Amino acid sequence: MNQTQKDELSRERRFFNSRWKLVAYDLFICLVVEILFLLVYKGTPDNLGSMDILIHMLLVTASIFGMRVVWKVYNQVWRYGGIQSYIRLLVADGCAAVLYSVLQKVLPIKGISLLRSLSINCMCLLICLAIRMVYRYAYKCCRKDSVLGKILGPLIRVFAGENIRLGAGEQNNKIRVAIVGAGRVGVALAEELMNSITSSYVPKCFIDINEEKVGRQIYNVPIIDEKDVTGDILDHYCVQEIIFALPRLGADEKRALYDRYKAFGRKVKIYDYPVMEQVGEGKRHLREFDIEELLFRKPIEVADEKTGAFYRGKVVLITGGGGSIGSELCRQIAKMQPRRLVILDVYENGAYDVQQELKIAYGDALDLRVEILSVCNREALERIFATYRPDVVLHAAAHKHVPLMEHNCCEAIENNVFGTLNTVELSEKYGVGRFMMVSTDKAVNPTNVMGATKRMCEMIVQSHSRTSTTTTFSATRFGNVLGSAGSVIPLFRRQIMNGGPITVTDKRIIRYFMTIPEASQLVLQSGAMAQNGELFVLDMGKPVKILDLAENMVRLSGYEPYRDIDIIETGLRPGEKLYEELLVKTEELDKTENSLIFIERDEPIGPEALAEKLAILRAAVAGEDNARAKAALHEVVPTFHRPEEVNRTAQKSEEMKIAAGVPAGV
Repeated sequence: MNQTQKDELSRERRFFNSRWKLVAYDLFICLVVEILFLLVYKGTPDNLGSMDILIHMLLVTASIFGMRVVWKVYNQVWRYGGIQSYIRLLVADGCAAVLYSVLQKVLPIKGISLLRSLSINCMCLLICLAIRMVYRYAYKCCRKDSVLGKILGPLIRVFAGENIRLGAGEQNNKIRVAIVGAGRVGVALAEELMNSITSSYVPKCFIDINEEKVGRQIYNVPIIDEKDVTGDILDHYCVQEIIFALPRLGADEKRALYDRYKAFGRKVKIYDYPVMEQVGEGKRHLREFDIEELLFRKPIEVADEKTGAFYRGKVVLITGGGGSIGSELCRQIAKMQPRRLVILDVYENGAYDVQQELKIAYGDALDLRVEILSVCNREALERIFATYRPDVVLHAAAHKHVPLMEHNCCEAIENNVFGTLNTVELSEKYGVGRFMMVSTDKAVNPTNVMGATKRMCEMIVQSHSRTSTTTTFSATRFGNVLGSAGSVIPLFRRQIMNGGPITVTDKRIIRYFMTIPEASQLVLQSGAMAQNGELFVLDMGKPVKILDLAENMVRLSGYEPYRDIDIIETGLRPGEKLYEELLVKTEELDKTENSLIFIERDEPIGPEALAEKLAILRAAVAGEDNARAKAALHEVVPTFHRPEEVNRTAQKSEEMKIAAGVPAGV
């Protein structure tokens, strides 16, 4: 038996031991009350014999304990008992009185008067309630550093069998925290920390902006004004960590408060408080801040009802369904009750993982199929279309790693360009209603092979939108995705875990970021609102400096940048831009019903021009010559420029902005 199993068995034994002790105490109370009634009434009530009295006592006891078991009174942890626990006990004993009265009428025995019977029940109930309330109060006193707690502690240990450590001695071994927010959530957190035996924290002060609360105390914990908080104040209260208990805090306020309190050199955490339906499920917990919470504008709002209604009852095919974006698309679609979800990927590990996840979550309620093949294999891909006849195709299959594709240009063209062409043409052939392609901001004036191939994919989609009579084609474009395979966040985390250094290619690099759920929701909502040929783009908000991102991640991990974890430059990688261009210039875009989603005004190329470009690329990759393939990409994608030229121009532009007092990246 391992240690975890031993601990679990120990907890289980403690639970049953404490429950049977409570049953024994209650039984003792019932017997004492009944004997007292016999003494008060000076002998046998209502001229009953000894056997009748014994039967009466058994019936009363059985009724009371039977109903308490039915109403699960002994399943309650009474040291945390609230009003609902007491109501449960009242209802159980009320039912016991009714049951005893019925048994007296039904069974062929002599009984006592109803008034005396109810008197016994009420007396038992009142004594049991009083003992439970005293126990709960005594337990709370023992958890605090008070004289009364020191007196009651030994009594609790004797009668309840609980070894409750006193507050003062225990606090010496606990992490002392300040709770930001003295509202309902903050108070609930403080109570939880003080009452939990397993808690490793003790609240030393609340921090709040409400002047009516400042200067007062909650559970003997003082409330101080947020404006007065300094490092010296935190030192005065011996605060080691700070916990945010502000569930409705916006992204900007959260970032500002985080920066303020982190500057005091304390670890900052956040308290996730559950919504009402989760309160009983133990979903609340303390956690570190996620880097995503400190980067962004207000998250994109998605019209769930309208989007969900579009995908509900449809056969949805997702290519690249095992990847970062593709797997999240699968999760989102599964919630929308599709008639069938078909996951297609060439990499079986990712597809298998998402398949198992969805099987566990939905079981037989979701008709899920997984196919392992490449979109480059047109014959195999056509079998999939012919078999499943999808209503919607979400095309996320692509090679996305910029440096790798620079050295594998032929493969990038085969997979990204011709794989997309196969999927587009088969969608039209088999009458797919809606086709949505996942694109990237790197397709905007690309400086690398990956971006250029994705720009070519956009041309394919938009060109077919002009001629198709059966399928609505569109594409959606967004920035860097946090947490996706190959993104900087997992890389930085690994480097921090290994003790550093963190490597950035250039400290001047600026990027736009979004989360995986945001990216997936954008794709789904864009697909639902598409008319034909649109290129959807997202307002990404403010760009983020990669150096700032690295420094924040070091601080979030409890270290100091450059002192504990160094950050070094390694030089720009092939095809890498210094500055991402602004993805959204609202004066050049059309608005949609979502204020953060726009449509780029881009004239599609005709079928003849597209065929000519594809012929050039096909001839170039036939010889498997990467240099020739890259030259062909430059020829067919007019906006494809060499990164050195773009970075040189961008650097001059940024220097002019800085000289004029404009922040970089704006």
